[in-house]
Amino acid sequence: MKVNYSIVQKRRDDIMVMIQKLGNVSMEQLKNEFNVSDITLRRDLQYWEDRGAILRHHGGAKLVQQMVNHNNTNFTNDRYKQAIAKYAASFIDEGDTIFINTSSTALLVISYICGKHCTVITNNAKALLVKHDPMVSIVLTGGELRFPKEAMVGDFALNNLNRVLANKCFLGCSGISADDGITTAILSETAVNETMLKRTTGLKFVLCDYTKVGVKHSFLSGDIDLINYLITDINADEAAIEEIKEHDVKVVKLKPLVLTAYNN
Repeated sequence: MKVNYSIVQKRRDDIMVMIQKLGNVSMEQLKNEFNVSDITLRRDLQYWEDRGAILRHHGGAKLVQQMVNHNNTNFTNDRYKQAIAKYAASFIDEGDTIFINTSSTALLVISYICGKHCTVITNNAKALLVKHDPMVSIVLTGGELRFPKEAMVGDFALNNLNRVLANKCFLGCSGISADDGITTAILSETAVNETMLKRTTGLKFVLCDYTKVGVKHSFLSGDIDLINYLITDINADEAAIEEIKEHDVKVVKLKPLVLTAYNN
């Protein structure tokens, strides 16, 4: 029988998400969740072990935390990011002007805006490559281009942003916590993020997967009280979330999209 490799990879990605969430899983748990044979599951686990993401043991597998967080380029949180971006796009209304910063998650919002005239103002040069509804207008801030993120920063970008009042902003971050606010690892981007927050008259969103929640980085983009929504995923640390909620921030935790059935 011909193998549908896209379904195989989708199942493997979902297995990785489950291991990432639980840390350690048994074969019995995997069989109950994915309804495939033992030999299929062993192949799937071998796939991830070969890529350094897990360690197999008798009766199951466990996550290699340091590999997933730092070195493993074969696994990403893309399905979480897609879910976050899609949900965020539902807040955009006809005629809105919105800010989007250099976040890869925030950038995905553009592709989920459908059937609405709106203007996206961003300092992310990668926006030029995003497929989008022709009703969506994309305006780049200009400024000094910094790699590898293709971020536009500096006085030129700030001067242009200060000429705009946006209805909403969608910002990503390197970290977010109740005590330390919205932080980034890149100093040159903080002024742009601060200006986007200041020049937004309506709702302000932070979009990030669970790896950023409860984490702090060196440079502050804004206090936690400045935002209205945090949109993240189901793996976000609950204690950190509860502390953020105490600052009147609405928190939405999303599941990634998964198939309901799998083929061997």
